[in-house]
Order: sequence, then structure tokens, then C-alpha cells
Amino acid sequence: MINSVRNTVLSIINKNNYGYISPSDFNLFAKQAQLDIFDEYYVNYNQQVNEENARLSGTGYADIKLGYEEVIDMFSVTSSLTQNNLNTYYLPSTTTTGDDYYLINSVYCYAGGVYQGEAEKVSNTKIKLLTASLLTAPSTEYPAYTQQSDSITIYPTTFSGANDVQATYNRYPKDPKWTYVTLYDGEPMFDQTQSDYQDFELPIDDVSSLVAKILQYAGVSIREQDVFTFGQLEEQMQNQKE
Repeated sequence: MINSVRNTVLSIINKNNYGYISPSDFNLFAKQAQLDIFDEYYVNYNQQVNEENARLSGTGYADIKLGYEEVIDMFSVTSSLTQNNLNTYYLPSTTTTGDDYYLINSVYCYAGGVYQGEAEKVSNTKIKLLTASLLTAPSTEYPAYTQQSDSITIYPTTFSGANDVQATYNRYPKDPKWTYVTLYDGEPMFDQTQSDYQDFELPIDDVSSLVAKILQYAGVSIREQDVFTFGQLEEQMQNQKE
């Protein structure tokens, strides 16, 4: 998909001799465009939930919310968290789980490999009040956790094993990368056999949106208002269709 998107972008730009986008610049624009669309999934999903609550949405093939759920679920991962110290565990990252997390959905606690329960998230200011009370203190059956900058702390402190905590989270899409080999005349040629090749992780339905957003970034880069405006108009048309 990434080669098709790049060919479309270059075709539009080269049509009026607006300039040239290098592979490295294209990869930067592609990364940002994919992130923009990824963020919009959650905004649009929230909008569809509100419309459903207001009885303004359809069902079956007209259930737009279901479509967003399926796309978002593509980025759902369940993975064990790496222990930092005692009952503190690192949040998902490229150095721990291999993925940067976007949103933590659930945290699960285990003891000796046996599932104990889902931990409830509480604020750092509230945890002291909870642990100080015999009635509300987190227990093995009803654990809790607080979140810090790069880690979470599980309560009670009996959860302190290397394999005691798992998390289900939504990860960011992997950075797209158009890879190539350079020909003798200096023109790059697409080569998806490269070890660092990465296609877009978005559905094929988003091709038009990707092209529109990349054109906007390219227009700013080469200082061509017409390219930027064209990208904006294409994006507006896509939004109207949705």
C-alpha cells in the first residue's frame, strides 16, 4: 500500500512540476499522516458513541461505530509487563514490550501463574486513603494500580513477581517506511525486501486520506500553496463522505 500511496503523491506533485519529495521526506510525512488518522479513529469513535446514545446511529451495515471498533482492535495487544522493582512494572515501550502504548485498557494480576483479578486504576492521591483503610485496601482478589510517568505500581505489594502483571493496551501503529534501491541513474526503486521495510498499518479505505494528508505536509515542505490546498480539499471531501 505504501508504494501505491507514494506513487499517487508523486504523480500529483509532478503533474505541475511542483518539485520532488525525497524518500526520507516522504517517510516523515507518511509517519505523521498515519498518526493523524490514527488519532482521528478515537475522536470519530467517541462521536459515534454519542450519536448512538442519542439514537442517531444505524445498525447492521450502517453501524459506523462497529467499523471504528474493528480498526482500533487491530492495535490491541496483551503482553506481560517488565518488572522495574518489587511491585512496580514498566509501561509498554519499544524497550520493554516492543510497542509504544497509546492507551492502557486493562491490567491483570497473577500469582504463581494463576490469574487473580483485574486491577482497578486509582489516582496517586487516592491510593494512600485506600491502603490506610481495612475496608477499602486493595487485596489479592481486588487489586489496584497507580500510574507514573513510565511505570505502574500494583497493590497489594504481594504482587511482586517477574510474571505477575499483564496489560491489554492499544499500541501506536508502526512507523511506515518506503524502502528502495538506487539505480545507476540515481532514481530510487521500490524494494520491499529491505529489512527495515514497513507498510502502513491502516485499512486500505484510508488510502485517500493518507494521500491528502501527505500532500499537505509536502506542500508546506516545498512551499507550494497549491499542493497544500489540494490536500486540504481532498481531506474535506473524505470527511464529508464519512
